[in-house]
Amino acid sequence: MPPEHSTAPPSAEAASPPSSPPGSGVGSAASPVRGGGRLLRRKPVEQLIAEGGQGAGGALRRSLSMWQLTMISIGATLGTGIFVVLGEATPLAGPAVAISFVLAGLTALFSALSYAELAGSIPVSGSSYSYAYATMGEFVAWICGWCLVLEYGISVAAVAVGWGQYLDELLGGTLGVTIPDAVSAPLGEGGLINLPALAVILLAMVFLMGGAKESARINTTMVVIKIVTLLLFCGIGFFGIKAGNYAPLAPLGATGVSAAAATLFFSYIGFDAASTAGEEAKNAKRDLPRAIMLSLLIVTVLYCVVALVAVGAMPWQDFGDTDAALARIMENVTGIGLWSVVLAAGAVVAIASVVFAVLYGQTRILFAMARDGLVPQVFAKVNQRTGTPRANTVLVAAFCGALAATVPLGELANATSIGTLFAFALVNVAVIILRRTRPTMNRTFRVALFPLTPLLGFGFCVWMMFSLPAATWAVFGGWMAAGLACYFLYGIRHSRLAGRLDADVTSGASGESV
Repeated sequence: MPPEHSTAPPSAEAASPPSSPPGSGVGSAASPVRGGGRLLRRKPVEQLIAEGGQGAGGALRRSLSMWQLTMISIGATLGTGIFVVLGEATPLAGPAVAISFVLAGLTALFSALSYAELAGSIPVSGSSYSYAYATMGEFVAWICGWCLVLEYGISVAAVAVGWGQYLDELLGGTLGVTIPDAVSAPLGEGGLINLPALAVILLAMVFLMGGAKESARINTTMVVIKIVTLLLFCGIGFFGIKAGNYAPLAPLGATGVSAAAATLFFSYIGFDAASTAGEEAKNAKRDLPRAIMLSLLIVTVLYCVVALVAVGAMPWQDFGDTDAALARIMENVTGIGLWSVVLAAGAVVAIASVVFAVLYGQTRILFAMARDGLVPQVFAKVNQRTGTPRANTVLVAAFCGALAATVPLGELANATSIGTLFAFALVNVAVIILRRTRPTMNRTFRVALFPLTPLLGFGFCVWMMFSLPAATWAVFGGWMAAGLACYFLYGIRHSRLAGRLDADVTSGASGESV
């Protein structure tokens, strides 16, 4: 849907928040009540926007164009899902894996529409964490932020593991050497530590510390390379398609297609990455919605075309035997090892760009949470020379690198998917709440068929979550328990919003806007 401007004068909305009952926290100060009320305090939209870009010791720099924002989202999305996870999903869905991509894409689309509206209305770095803070309160915002750590932080590790697999393929094709399992696979998969996965995360960390504009240029170059690589695969793989490979279409039935879609949802994680750059975009209200929708369209088309060519060129039963299925198909079709090397080289660049863009998104989410006091202030410290949260970047890279070096890809991918689906479900709820509580707010993008679209987005997310295995739910439950412990031991005690509200009560100004 094209961007649409509200007919309400922007100045009227921004000048004075609408009156709302004490404690609502929407456009006015939330009265700081004790007990459960403390968990429901909301941060006014105006305050979120006013604080945009401000960190400890410096500020983020607005330097990113709409094209660069789109490349950030594509960079964070297009990579491991098609190069690696395709090999895990095809044995579940068979040739119908393309349908699984469509189902996962529809789930992402409904949520993307909600993201686009909220990104245009609340253009800040916190993504769905900030949207939840403005609509559902601090406790839900914390849960959402904790899920985003699972989405971004854990997916960086998962993507890095996939990068190591293609690097091994590239080295084998060019130098005739392979990386020993002891240093290229985690415990439980025949190795001790995954050094390639750790290395690509540290490399991304170094680039990100240079500045947002410089990082965006590097990311754009890598995105162009991986799109060209996938188009090359489609061009060559087309000549290897055999009609018999498409039958039976869904050997494991609808259950297999659904399970594959839940796994492949990992492939769409990252389209919301542009929303984490809200405080570094030149024209955030206009460009963020466009970047989110354009990136999802490009990625979905590429996924479906590549999947159709892949299952047509190689029997679906063979996908479970390799983590580099596309490279094997190139070699099988041409009979020349050079093409598989070319694809492996493109995959190495492609997956590295995902690590790069997703690591960027994670640092900006933690930046917003730290500014609110819910995580330690070190994550909000900005280097004055580069305009980037350098300490934040180092800490996040160390955490993700440790996971990538020690945990298998499959477990990481499923854990990432469930955290993302939970966060997306909350975004669909947030857009409904904000429409009800702030109907006259200036919106540069509006969800079509409201409220049906966000309700469908919420429903699809819940359906996908329940398609994931019980083991993934167990991991998610443990992760959320750890998150609740962190909030009640640290976040609730250091919340800046709570401090301001309590100060207002003490000074007798509890009715004033925060």
